[in-house]
Amino acid sequence: MEEINHNELVQFKSFKDGDDLAFNFFFNKYYNRVLGFSIQFIYDQDEAKNVTQEAFLKLWINKHKIETVNGIQSFLFTYAKSICLNLLRHNKVKDKFRNELLNQKERQLDFEILNSIPFDVLELSELEILINKVIGELPEKTKLVYLKKRFEHKKNEEIACELGVTQKAVEAHMTKALKILKEQLSDYLPSLLIITLLNS
Repeated sequence: MEEINHNELVQFKSFKDGDDLAFNFFFNKYYNRVLGFSIQFIYDQDEAKNVTQEAFLKLWINKHKIETVNGIQSFLFTYAKSICLNLLRHNKVKDKFRNELLNQKERQLDFEILNSIPFDVLELSELEILINKVIGELPEKTKLVYLKKRFEHKKNEEIACELGVTQKAVEAHMTKALKILKEQLSDYLPSLLIITLLNS
C-alpha cells in the first residue's frame, strides 16, 4: 500500500471539512496522473483536460462520501474512466470494429485502474484469475446474458431476441449475475471498484 504520512491525514481531514488549500494539495498530487491516464485512453489532450477537471469537480462535490485518503485516488480514476468510456461510445462507436475496439480498451482500462491502486490482498494477475473464475462459474444462461451485456454492450431487448426470452428475464439474469459477482469479490475489492468493474 502507498504509505500515508501524517500530513496527508491532516490534509484529508481539512479536505473533508471543505478547506480549499487541502483540496489544492490533492489536486496537485493527482492531477497529472489522472490527465495522463485519460490521454492514453482517448488520445485527445484537450478532451483529457476536460475529463480531469470534471473528475476533480465531482470529487469536491462528493467529498463527504470519501472515507479514506486512498479513496480520493479511487474516486478520481473511477470517475475519469466513466467519462472516457462515455466519450468513446458517443464519438467513436459507429460500427462493429469500433465496438470491439471499445470492448478491448474497456477491459484494458479496468485493469489500468486496478493496477493504479495498490492491493495488499491479491496481486493483479491473481485478481484477474479470480474474476474470470467467478464469471465462468455463473449459471450458463446467466453467464451468457452477463457476457453479452458487459462485453458486447447489447441492450436488453437485443439479448432477449437473441436468446428467445423476455426482457424481464434478461433483467433477472443480470441482477442474479451482479449479486453473485459482488458477493464473491467483496472480500478482495473495495465496493466502489466492484461496482466500476462489473457495471461499467
